[in-house]
Amino acid sequence: MQFVFETFLEQLSESVDETDFRDAMARAAAAFDLVKFAYLCLPPRAPGKPRLISNYPPRWTAHYLSNHYHAIDPVIARAQGGQCPFLWGLHYSRTGLSDFEQKLFDEAAAFGIRCGLTIPILDKRGNVAAMSFAADGLSPALLRVSERYQEAFRFMATCFHICVRRKLSADRVVNGVQLTPREYECLEWAAQGKSARDIASIVGIRRRTASFHLENARKKLGLRTRMQAVAQFSAARTGLG
Repeated sequence: MQFVFETFLEQLSESVDETDFRDAMARAAAAFDLVKFAYLCLPPRAPGKPRLISNYPPRWTAHYLSNHYHAIDPVIARAQGGQCPFLWGLHYSRTGLSDFEQKLFDEAAAFGIRCGLTIPILDKRGNVAAMSFAADGLSPALLRVSERYQEAFRFMATCFHICVRRKLSADRVVNGVQLTPREYECLEWAAQGKSARDIASIVGIRRRTASFHLENARKKLGLRTRMQAVAQFSAARTGLG
């Protein structure tokens, strides 16, 4: 199990786009005989779009998003209301469904998504997301993860969410200045007290490259020193800038 987690974290650190993140989670889940997964992060405010990273059938995910099913999905509604992982589908949570909710479940079943395990995610910024592992039936793999590895999968889901938020977020603006994802990431680590050498090791780049991105960020912000850039970044993150 430790090897699976270490490999997963390494792949997350090296991921740069949605395909990389999807492959990282798919490989980790496959090690536990889980075939299908979907990560859905709700928009922080209307009329934003949810972010979906999944290996569900593309026809289903396109249909789900185009019909704004995240707004009526009872699984997502339950994930918004609590932080404990839960099983759904089949005889789980199927009572009292509205006609629209029942239609959603029936349509998902046509794509082999009949039940699953969902892990709610609520980060310190108030962002709400859900990581779901689905199957055509209540497989031994789903029950095993639910009963034995629930905490481990909560950790994996949280790491996935944080890395996606940091690396794929479109919000790279500091005091009105647009930074590149790498500039933003290097400043973020510098704000946590990491040196250029530390950042290079964490991010998987050369020290000179880390320094290059920090200097670019400093110049874009119009500041004289790197410490001023870090201070301005931290103030902007906490709403004090």
